[in-house]
Parts: sequence; C-alpha cells; structure tokens
Amino acid sequence: MQQYYLAIDIGASSGRHILGSVENGKIVLEEVFRFDNKQVHKNGHDCWDMDNLWNGILGGLKACKELGKIPKTVGIDTWGVDYVLLDENDKPVGDAVAYRDSRTAGMDAVVEQAIPAELLYEKTGIQKQLFNTIYQLAALKNEHPEQLEKAKSLLMIPDYFNFLLTGVKKQEYTNATTSNLVNAKEKKWDREIIERLGLPQGLFGELAMPGTVVGEFTEAIREEVGYSATVILPATHDTGSAFLAVPAKDDNAAYLSSGTWSLLGVENAEPITTEESRLENFTNEGGAWYRFRYLKNIMGLWMIQSIRRELNGTAYVAGRTSKYADGKQWSFPDLIEAAKGAAGFISVVDANDDSFLAPESMIDAIKAYCEKTGQAVPETVGEIMQCVYRSLAKLYREAVQGLSAITGKTYTSLNIVGGGCQDMYLNQLTANATGLTVYAGPVEGTAIGNLVVQFIAAGEFEDLQSTRNAIKESFAIKEVKAC
Repeated sequence: MQQYYLAIDIGASSGRHILGSVENGKIVLEEVFRFDNKQVHKNGHDCWDMDNLWNGILGGLKACKELGKIPKTVGIDTWGVDYVLLDENDKPVGDAVAYRDSRTAGMDAVVEQAIPAELLYEKTGIQKQLFNTIYQLAALKNEHPEQLEKAKSLLMIPDYFNFLLTGVKKQEYTNATTSNLVNAKEKKWDREIIERLGLPQGLFGELAMPGTVVGEFTEAIREEVGYSATVILPATHDTGSAFLAVPAKDDNAAYLSSGTWSLLGVENAEPITTEESRLENFTNEGGAWYRFRYLKNIMGLWMIQSIRRELNGTAYVAGRTSKYADGKQWSFPDLIEAAKGAAGFISVVDANDDSFLAPESMIDAIKAYCEKTGQAVPETVGEIMQCVYRSLAKLYREAVQGLSAITGKTYTSLNIVGGGCQDMYLNQLTANATGLTVYAGPVEGTAIGNLVVQFIAAGEFEDLQSTRNAIKESFAIKEVKAC
C-alpha cells in the first residue's frame, strides 16, 4: 500500500499542501491544496490573519481525505521570527503581529542597552534584522507589558499550529534560532540574554529537533478532517527545510533559497560568530541535525511580488490601495519580458535597505531611492523591473564574495531552489554577476526539504545524503552558465 507524507508549506503570500511518496527510489510530489496568506491591520499593527491560515490548514487536510490519500505523517513549515503568546488557558494573548510591522523601529537601541551588539552576535550568531523576535519582544514589552505578564507560553507560528492539531506544545529548534535568543554553541535558549532583557524565563522551554514526533491529531481534528495522522517536526523554519533539498554537486557549492526572501549561503558544522562575520552581516541559523545555515538574508522576490500587486491593484495588507493599477493584470512572465526590454537601464538600489521592507508603495520606494542616490529614476515598468533584477544580482555577487572571504573557500557553483528558481532571466543575471554556474531546481525546495525529514523518520531513506541523491534523480535541474 502506498505511503503518503504531507508537507504543509506556508509562505508569506500563500500556503500549499504537498503530498510526497517514494516510488522505485524516486520522490513523487502532488500538490493537493493551496490557499492565500494575507495580513490584516488590527489594533494599529499589521498582523497575520491566523483564522485564515488555520482554515487553510484544515482545508488541505480535508482535501487529502477527499482524494483517498491519507498521510502517515504531517509536517508544517513557515517563515521565521513571528510567534503567538498563550495564557494559562492556552488562549492567544494579543495579536500575531507580522514581522514587517513597524513596531520594532528603534528597538535595536533598546536591546543594545541591555546587551551590546557584539556580545549578542558572539552568543547567537544571528544577523541583526529589526524584525527578529528579540526586537519584537522588546517592542511588546514597551507597548503592552501586560501581555508578557499574562503569557504562559511562547510558540513560533508553526509550533502554534502543531499545538492546535495535537494539543501538544513543542518549541522547534530551527525556527527558535531565528529569534536571536538561542545560544549558537549550546543550541538552547540563552538564559543570560533573556534575563538581561527582562523577559519571562518560563516562556522558553526545551527545544525539540526536526524528526521529533509532536503527537497525533486530537479527537476534534480527527472528527473534522476524517482521519488521524502523526504530526512530526520538519525544519519548521522554511529556509531550514529548503536547504535540506539542495542537490549540491560538491562541497564547493553555495546555496540560494529563492522566494519572498533570498537566503544565500552554505552549510557548516559549527557556527561562525566572529566580529568579521558580524560586520559582514552573515547569520548562523540552526538546521536539522545541527547543520548551521551560514547565510545572508537578502530582500529577494518580495520586491517583485510587491510591484506586481501594485500594478494589479492589490496589496499585501488588506485595505491598502495602489495608484499604479491600470486595469492590466500583470503576470510574472509579463514583468520579465518588460525587464528584458529595458536591459540598458543601469540604476540599482540596495534591496536590503529598510525602505523596501514594507513600503506603502514599492514602486515609489524604488524611485525615491534612485533619486536620492543621484541615479536615473525608472519610469516604465520595464525600467523598474530591470532595476530590481540588477540590484538582486549585485547583492548575490557580494554575498558570494563575502562567503569566500570569511570561509576561505572558492565556490564554483550556486544551487538555487524554491519558486524563484523558475525565473530563468534572474538565473542568467545571477550567473553573469557571480561568475558561477547556476543549477536551478527543484522548484518546491521547501516542501521537499520538509518531506526529507519525514522520509528519513519513516525509514524511506537512510540519511540526508541518500535523500539528496534521490532528489537529483527525481527532479529536473537546469544548468545556467555565466556569459
């Protein structure tokens, strides 16, 4: 009888349920459900619509039943840094504020009063980003200290949904490391940092590794979806899952998980927490089997997604409008063709600048940056897109150069996984900018990486290397050479 495993992969714009199975040593995927992810403005903040996400999760579980393909195990992965607080009755305390919300502005100065940036990096190895959980909790303590006082549990977003499915609370390691509160060398919550910040110690419990069984569906969930399954921890941070799916050619390959964010880096056995590394703004995110993802977090396709939403008259937060909508519905291929038509436009922006994190208008933010820096201001859709593409390729080149300088290694190829690997124009620009051969694919890298942990836990494959070998044989990988 065919065994199925379910990856529930939720990104910033959508969630998808992908069934995985193994047939004759090859991995077979089937997308059975997809749902939109959206934000809402509540109580003065941009928040995740948790009811919408939960209904999406249940909808996909029911779709498996309708297909007659019941998963043996289920794993959930999402983005990092965001969390839910629960009270003594396990009810949410406050809203699930989204990381792009502006509440963390100035919180780095507050945190650095308690712990210097150099010491924080030496302990956690996590790059400074204002949306990290550490700054979110500092903002919450400043605005709503009563919520922290009332809270008895802290669960990252996937941990919370696992709790709703099973009634069991587990704090998963890979996602926890994105908080900037986990000691990189000890691989557990750093109690000194938590004490210095005046956060409740009781919110931070034992960390569980990918492969850990959370539990079975509760009776209420079994009744609603029509079956029971075992919930297991993948690398619940989506980048942690995506890196597991990289079918690297050799040890001289760099990795790029390309989606809303671009995460470019390598896997290391130990964290690099030197001052040189901090100043280069590299991060050491925890991975499955304690494999550290040493990478740089780059704004990524968020800019392109935002431009497309603006042109199509939608917004990433419900209720916001766009002045650039002209009635045409732009597809991603349309935007690529427009960029190609403006190949001679050479203005670039720093895609990692905070002005591009959550602007009211991405198009206006790009124009303003070019004007501020004395460059030609893009006017057409093609020029705007060409500016973004050039800017991303430039950051990819700089990230590879930074990796080489710090690790002392020369990289000869770049493996790109995730939805962004389908953009062959960006792949070519990336190969040209870095001088590396690009291997693009698989597309569903995050879901595959989620399934990797489930496959190994179930005995379908012996270890990570054998699973990666199967990935190479199971999915088309496109080669793009620099020119």
